Amino acid sequence: MTHIDSTRIENAAARLDQARRHRIPCAPVRDLLPSRDPATGYAVQQVLTASRIAGGAHPVGHKIGLTAPSVQQQLGVDQPDFGVLFDDMVCLQGQVIDSRRLLQPRIEAEVAFVLSGDLDGPLDETTVRKAAGDMVAALEIVDSRVADWDITIVDTVADNASSGLFVLGAERIPLRDQDLRTIEMTMTDARGQRLSSGTGSACLGDPVAALCWLARTKQELGEPLRAGDVVLSGALGPMVPVVPGETYTATITGIGRVVAEFAARR
Repeated sequence: MTHIDSTRIENAAARLDQARRHRIPCAPVRDLLPSRDPATGYAVQQVLTASRIAGGAHPVGHKIGLTAPSVQQQLGVDQPDFGVLFDDMVCLQGQVIDSRRLLQPRIEAEVAFVLSGDLDGPLDETTVRKAAGDMVAALEIVDSRVADWDITIVDTVADNASSGLFVLGAERIPLRDQDLRTIEMTMTDARGQRLSSGTGSACLGDPVAALCWLARTKQELGEPLRAGDVVLSGALGPMVPVVPGETYTATITGIGRVVAEFAARR
């Protein structure tokens, strides 16, 4: 990582944390982090993660972002990024979500994995599949603490990969040897209108490939994925803005469906 004053890291973390706490979007942090190296963003993310844990939040897994080639091109990168999932991000199906918890929410459908084994040894697709455990249809409510989503790769990585909340479906299907490249996703609103659609190949070519990338990346960092971790593998189609009072349903062939309902704005 390009050397950078730790004071700049702390200042960037403080800016994002204040935006999260007060629900007021902030200016991008790239002005505090002149290096475009994503590692500087991860340094900020680590400070924020430690602060969340010190405040009582518990990590439950990770999310993978930037799995679509078009989004990578937009931000000038050639690989995904990741963020940390905390227990207070979990929303249960049937639980009405208050969008006032968020700043600029958008929603996307994904395949989630609930790992059945640790991923801390030699890694290839076979070993990753063996530890991947169950697949679950998921809706990720992404969010940005940066005003107007004016982000570069450093901004989004620092901001915990623009994470917000997530909902998991009720059905769990073992991954085993299933080919996820051809699964189809459809997301609709309460009136059945299609809002987004896509296939497994939209997620880094294959959601399993995304999981492999994260497993290798975390292992290189000395923080391997563990049994029980939830991994959101990346969007299967375009994300859409969240509308208060709306209900979103995603159906993924061979895996199941998941619903997220948002409270109407008072």
